Amino acid sequence: MTGPILQLQGLRKSFGPTEIICGVDLDIVPGERHALIGPNGAGKSTLFHLISGNLAPTAGRILFQGQPIGGLSPALINRRGLARSFQITNIFPKLTVFENLRLAVMQRHGVQAMFWRRVDRLPGVREQTEALLAQVRLAARHDALAGELSYSEQRSLEIAMTLACDPQLILLDEPMAGMSHEEIDHTVALIREVTQGRTLVIVEHDMAVVFALADRISVLVYGQVIATGTPDAIRNHAGVREAYLGEEAGS
Repeated sequence: MTGPILQLQGLRKSFGPTEIICGVDLDIVPGERHALIGPNGAGKSTLFHLISGNLAPTAGRILFQGQPIGGLSPALINRRGLARSFQITNIFPKLTVFENLRLAVMQRHGVQAMFWRRVDRLPGVREQTEALLAQVRLAARHDALAGELSYSEQRSLEIAMTLACDPQLILLDEPMAGMSHEEIDHTVALIREVTQGRTLVIVEHDMAVVFALADRISVLVYGQVIATGTPDAIRNHAGVREAYLGEEAGS
């Protein structure tokens, strides 16, 4: 497509008298990696909830591939090609890595449960599941229980489950939270690899990750986008430095 893949137009969200998102306008370009940053309480997670359908806007519009999605259910939005990974891992710890991912692949095929026939007989399910495991470098953990994976491996599995629906746009909410430096390096490389040819919007507090990964960055403060630009432009933006980056902007 030639226009933005995601457009937020005058987006607002209030909880009672308190307005959390205060008229956000933002265009996301197809194929870019776009980071959303801001201090705690800025409204980043609320904005993700609005885009992914977990919350309905109070006012304004959300357009995905030119079509309005504001207020649609998360399942309908996912089927249109927008997938989200949450801050907290969303896996079944008592199922194997393969079984977790197979469930996500089955949803892509429109199959919720198969009690009357073998799941692996469904055309392509096993092959797609194994291909995704290899893509996120978890093939060797095929039969391990998901609850026994390291934290970074669990996030890799969740990213694979997000990819299972073959989305055009992926939302990642703080994927590096709680990781060691080594795990962060691994996950950044993985995200860079699996988002090739896709659009990524990521919320992340680690500024080193943001500046290394993002093509463009938007800064959200008190529910408003105060700046959008390249990493260099954001790093050198006086208003951003004052409102959020502070000492980190010069590091």
